[in-house]
Amino acid sequence: MYYKPKQAPKVVYTREQALEALQHYCAYQDRCHQEARQKLRELRCFGHEAEEVICDLIAEKYLDDERFARSFARGKFKIKRWGRMKITRELKQRDISAYCIKKGLSEIEEEDYLKTLEDELLRRDRAEKPGLHPYLKRRKLADYMFQRGYESYLTWECINRLEL
Repeated sequence: MYYKPKQAPKVVYTREQALEALQHYCAYQDRCHQEARQKLRELRCFGHEAEEVICDLIAEKYLDDERFARSFARGKFKIKRWGRMKITRELKQRDISAYCIKKGLSEIEEEDYLKTLEDELLRRDRAEKPGLHPYLKRRKLADYMFQRGYESYLTWECINRLEL
C-alpha cells in the first residue's frame, strides 16, 4: 500500500508578516516588482494586502526598478559577459520600463563593452576546432556572440578587424 505523508497546512501570511518577509527578501538582493509579487503569491498574500505591501516596500526604498535595472545590467555584463541585447531582453521579461532599461544599460561603458566583445571572440576562437573552413568558423563565432546578446554590426566589425 502506498503511504502518502501528511503535508503541513499552507500558512497564510498576514500583511505585517508578509511585509517583514519581503523586506528581508529585498534587502538580500535588489529585486524588481515582478519578483516581489511572485514572492507574495508564494506567501499566499493576495489582492489589496499584497498591493499595500508593495506600496510600503516602494516607500521604504526596498523596491526600485531603476536601481534593479542598473545592478542587473552591471552584474550580467561584468560577471556573465552578456551583451546589451540579451540584458535588454531579460529586463523586458521582468516588466521593467524602457526608461529604467536605458538607465541600466548606461552602466556599461562603451570601451569596456568593445573590449569584452573582443576578448570573448578571441577566447571562443581558441576553443574552436582547428581545420574548419574560414567562413564556417566566422559564422560560428558570430552566432555565438549573437547568442550572448551582442549586436550583429559590432560583432562582424570586430571579427573583420581581428581577421578571424
